[in-house]
This record gives sequence, C-alpha cells and structure tokens, in this order.
Amino acid sequence: GILRFYQKEGLGWLSFLERFGLGGCLADDMGLGKTVQVLAHLEKRRYFDNEKKKSEKQFGTSLVVAPRSLIFNWIKEAQKFTPLLKVLDFSGDTRTAENVDFSEYDLVLVTYGTLRRDITRLREFVFDYVILDEAQVIKNAKTITAKSACLLHSKNRLALSGTPVENHLGDLWSIFEFLNPGILGCSAAFSKVQKMVSSVNDNNCDLLRTMLKPFILRRTKSQVASDLPERTEEIVLCEMEPAQKKIYDELKKYYQANLIKKVEIQGLNKSKIMILEALLRLRQAACHPGLIDKKNTEITSVKLETLVSQIEELRDEGHKCIVFSQFTSMLALVKVRLDKTSITYEYLDGTTVDREKRVERFQKDPLCSVFLISLKAGGVGLNLTAAEYVFIFDPWWNPAVEAQAIDRTHRIGQKKPVFAYRMICKNTVEEKVLNLQSKKKKLAESIISNDQSLIRDINIDDLKLLFG
Repeated sequence: GILRFYQKEGLGWLSFLERFGLGGCLADDMGLGKTVQVLAHLEKRRYFDNEKKKSEKQFGTSLVVAPRSLIFNWIKEAQKFTPLLKVLDFSGDTRTAENVDFSEYDLVLVTYGTLRRDITRLREFVFDYVILDEAQVIKNAKTITAKSACLLHSKNRLALSGTPVENHLGDLWSIFEFLNPGILGCSAAFSKVQKMVSSVNDNNCDLLRTMLKPFILRRTKSQVASDLPERTEEIVLCEMEPAQKKIYDELKKYYQANLIKKVEIQGLNKSKIMILEALLRLRQAACHPGLIDKKNTEITSVKLETLVSQIEELRDEGHKCIVFSQFTSMLALVKVRLDKTSITYEYLDGTTVDREKRVERFQKDPLCSVFLISLKAGGVGLNLTAAEYVFIFDPWWNPAVEAQAIDRTHRIGQKKPVFAYRMICKNTVEEKVLNLQSKKKKLAESIISNDQSLIRDINIDDLKLLFG
C-alpha cells in the first residue's frame, strides 16, 4: 500500500512523539486510516532496527487493545500492509496457554475484556508500544478498564479515537492520564478547568486547545479526503398510525403526571433513574409498540413499514444498505419482516461470533442486500463499503456514535455517494432529542470533537421540552 499525503504527515507526527518520549492521541475522522498509520510506524521502526547491531535495537513487542469487533480488522490490515510483522491474537484460545512468549511477536492484540481479566499477566511484560484503539472506552477514569490500561508497562503510548470527547471534556483527562500521566494535573484540578470553559468563545477554551495541540492530531474528511464521494444525511419524518399513537400518548401522559412532579419535589439527581426509564420507554414506543409489550407486535409501526418499503426499493435497484438500531428486540422484528418479503440479509449484534464471515458475505454476495447491526456492537471497526445507504432506525443521545456508524460506509475504499437517513417519529421524544442535541454540542467541538452531554447536563426545562 501507498500512504496518502496526510497519512505520511501522521507518520511524521508519530515519530516526533517517539523522539521526545510523549504519548499522543491520533484523532482523525473515522475511515481515514488510523490503523494503517500505526502499522506503518511500527513497520518503519522494525525495518530500521534490522539495520542496527543487536545491542542497539530499540524495536520490541507492541500491544494493541481494541474492542472485539476491531481485532479481526487489525489482523486483516496487518496481513495486507505489513506482512512481515509477527502478530499474535491474544484474545482467543491463546489466552489459556501459559507458555506464550510475547517477545516472540512484534504485535499482540487483546480486547478490553482480556485487558481487564489478564492485567496481572499483561503488566509483567514491558511493551514497546501500548496502543488503545477506540480509546474513548477508558473515558471514565474510575472504571477497571481505565485503571488496567494505566497499569501496563511500555516505552511509548498511543490512543486512537475519532471521538475522544464523547460526553464532556473530562473524557480527555482519563485518556491523557494514560498517555502522559500528570500532564493535565489531578482529576479534581482539571474538573475546575472544565467548569471554567463556559463557552466556545471563552479564552480558557483557546488556552486548553493550545495546550493539547502537540498531543492530538486530528484531520477531518473534508480537509484531507476530497476524493471521497459525497455524503448526504437526511431526517426521515414518520407519522404514527392511530393504534401506535394511542400507546405512545398513554405513556407520555403517565410520565407527564408522575415524572415532572417527582423531579420538582425530589430534584433531578434523585430522579435520574426514572428519567432514563421514561425516555427509554417513549423511544421504544416510537420505534414499535411491540417493544413495550410483546402482545403489540402485530400493531403497525410506521417506521418499520417505511424502512421495509425503502429496503425493497433499494434491493430492486441493486443497492445495499445497513440498518442500525440500539434495540436487538427491534432488529428481531425487522428480521421477521425481511423474511416475509424474502429479502436476504446479514445480522450482527454483541453475541455474534463469526463477525468476519458475516462482513465478507455482505461485502461480496450480490444477493445479500441488507446488514442489520446493533449500534453498540457494530458502530465501530467494520468496513462496509459495499453499502451506499445507512438507516439509523432510532436516534442515539450521542451524535458521535451515529457518525461512527455512518462511517462504516463513508470511508476510504467507497466509490459511490453515501446516503444516511435518521428515522424520526413526528411529535415524539425522538424529534425533541434532536433539538436538544443541536443546543448542547458546541463546546467540545471547538476543542477537539463533539460534545454530547445531553443526559448528564439535562435540566428541568429540558425535561418539560422532552415530555411536553
């Protein structure tokens, strides 16, 4: 493979970090080849080390920690671009082998689950690099995963993430505590800085951006991948049929009568669980009445009918599409409808074992026109450029997660325009969530990425808007 110009610049930046012993976050947009840039850096170091005397060699074994769905992607990319790197998948059966010697390999791959379970074994070895893929996984410094990552021993550290700020600026502290311990001060001190950054135009915002600039490299598709085809995102507004609307309205009246009153009496903090429950149930009712009660599975869901109609049209025209939903129970209902209409599809959720096989089939089989994917399980790490159309069946609180899902198709290798549709029921909590998202996402975007602190920063006025 030949690196693109911005990937060569990324390679230079990685060498700069190594030279000065610094950790850094490669925060390029999804689909711009973060994995390839890291592999190129490791291969370059391996190549030049082979020219040195044995006593001068610096290149050693590196460790990549990644979500389960990305492990096979690392293996595939390494086989394609750096076939001389000896790679060990330590996320499977090899974990049980006591005699595995990491030093015999150039690159060891583990999942975040393996990191937590085998940290006592992994921390005994001094790695050359420790690389966290989708590093936003450790955004909460109090979790076992984040603490385990910080216990690893290595000469160099990297974090890869297209969305290093998913909820609030505090996410950055945890990632940088892994990369360069102490560089952002203690957690309490950074929390004070975070509160001081009150707006996009705040001088403190400029100060924080300047401070982080050497350690974060971010390029967007619009900046560097002008050859990528156009990407169009649209909202598909659906109007509920009377039976579905009746169920939704009854739920809404119940929460209007009980939730707002409870919040006014007990306060927001003591009511958070009920707030989340209310939002969940209303979102499910907007998707399909069958998610509220299995007895309602035969009631018409306007979004499901709209989706199936769109899929049939796309199949007849020879196009492929991906359908994302947070609810596996919703995907199960979609499967039933697709079976009835004899539409060939693939399916992936958190329990899927043979992910690579399913991806390969969707990518190569012209008869397989639909891929149903659980948003949490398949929103990252998959390369699905055979699809031109993406349906986000139910909106997520975090627009960055939706953007990652769409980028399964809009990435290097895509030759056709990509169309993404967010399916929204009119006059429901879904439509109001969109309004709140647009209100509350400016601050972190000005520093590095998108801020999606919707639930965390919700107030009584927002609640009245959502349930009004």
